[in-house]
Amino acid sequence: MTVAEYIAKEFKARGVKYVFGIPGGSSIPYMEEFRNNEIEFILTSNEAAAGIMADVTGRMTGIPGVCHATFGPGATNLSTGIGSAMLDRSPLIALTSVMPENMRKRTAQMNIDHQMLFEPITKATVMINNKNITAVMNDAFELATDEYPGPVHIGLPTDQALKQVTEKTSISTEGSKSNKLLIDDELIELLEYSRKPILALGLTAARAGLCDEIYDFLDKYPVPVIMTPMAKGLVREDHNCYCGVLFHAASDKLSPLINEADLVIGLGYDPVEYNYESWLPDVPLIHFNTVHTDMPEGIMVKQVTGSLEGVLSMIQPALKFKPEWDAGMVSDCRNNIQNLINEVNINFGPFRVLTTLQEYLPRNIILSLDVGSHIHLFGQYWRATPGNLLMTNGWSGMGFSIPAAIAASLNRDEPVACVTGDGGFLMMCGEIVTARRLNLGILFIVLADRELNLIKIKENKQGVANIGVDLYQGDLIGTDSFLGVPVITCSNESMLRESLSSLYPMEGPLILEIIIDPSDYKKLVVT
Repeated sequence: MTVAEYIAKEFKARGVKYVFGIPGGSSIPYMEEFRNNEIEFILTSNEAAAGIMADVTGRMTGIPGVCHATFGPGATNLSTGIGSAMLDRSPLIALTSVMPENMRKRTAQMNIDHQMLFEPITKATVMINNKNITAVMNDAFELATDEYPGPVHIGLPTDQALKQVTEKTSISTEGSKSNKLLIDDELIELLEYSRKPILALGLTAARAGLCDEIYDFLDKYPVPVIMTPMAKGLVREDHNCYCGVLFHAASDKLSPLINEADLVIGLGYDPVEYNYESWLPDVPLIHFNTVHTDMPEGIMVKQVTGSLEGVLSMIQPALKFKPEWDAGMVSDCRNNIQNLINEVNINFGPFRVLTTLQEYLPRNIILSLDVGSHIHLFGQYWRATPGNLLMTNGWSGMGFSIPAAIAASLNRDEPVACVTGDGGFLMMCGEIVTARRLNLGILFIVLADRELNLIKIKENKQGVANIGVDLYQGDLIGTDSFLGVPVITCSNESMLRESLSSLYPMEGPLILEIIIDPSDYKKLVVT
């Protein structure tokens, strides 16, 4: 078979349903084979969005998401989404058209070295030909899904698509890797003498799906739980052990409890979200993770690497003493954060919007969040379930939430909403057409405050006069449709409630533009 046919059949066999991107002329043979194998090519308005859609597809399904771009500017645009998959730990295969070998080092239109471009933001970058294609595909899927999951770039030379595959198809004979976590005497000693441990959950624990194990552990050994933003949902916000989310709104209220701890147990904690040294008290740290983690100097750390499944049941026998935490202190910590909603919920701002959305939107909704001040509030206060709150924190690229919502809608049969600021909306609003073309029932919520508020807050805290934060004057959309999608504009709570009361079921995309007072952010965002 041809190289293009082989790649399409491999994707189909491995469960790939979509390829996201923008084609070039040299993409046509691959797109035709994708169609022949019932793989849908999702045309995007920007290649960066294609990368983000592939990122979210990979993290939601466990099967590497696939994205594609053509030479030069297509590849550089795609790199934004690829970086997101790299630092948010999502399995992804990135395809780009590249020049044939005899032109690769020459001066030519749109020609840059794609492997040098992608090398820092992928786990590997490789060039295929008709002689290495079977090995490349096997290795790419295995590498993309190995811990940490991440992107692999495959360059597709323009002269290879229609060549016959000459390499014999090989099946990997490598046995499953033994990755069992080992408990040693040093670890047992740290656990045995702890009276006030806290459990810090991270992105890797969320990806491993440890929710049930965590609840079983907390039932028998109730200790305070804190977590990084992308682990939100692993423990319910009303659980007796839940305290709050690090790094996000009002997280400074966690300090009294953190400073009482005599041991921190990090379970799947990934410092790509928030470095340990930014909050860790001067106590020992036991760090359980799937890969070895670089640690700062000067902290007392016992690092244990391996599979996270069953870790909590393995360490429980070493926890000889019942935790001496004052239940009132734990609940006070949680309440001090949660009750701030009532203190600042006066003006029609992001908190009033958040609480109203939580009241009206379906309980099983998947919510994607963009980068900006609002992510700090929603990341702390939105009631999340495992896998239903999508954000970028390791990469933290603005413009994430619109393409993320589109990918979520394609991959899950649940209602989907996107929350973005006006800055993030302006970056990716072209993808509204993608949602319209696919007739996806996504609610695009735009919090319009006319500024880059998070940067404004940081400037104010540094005593710098505001510069480069004002986005526009007047209305953002100012009409009842945008790119053919209906728009509802709300400027007060009664308008918002009326709009939300009759939204579902949705028959297509809708933009909800909410004009807000951003003063809530200044009171709660911790920078």
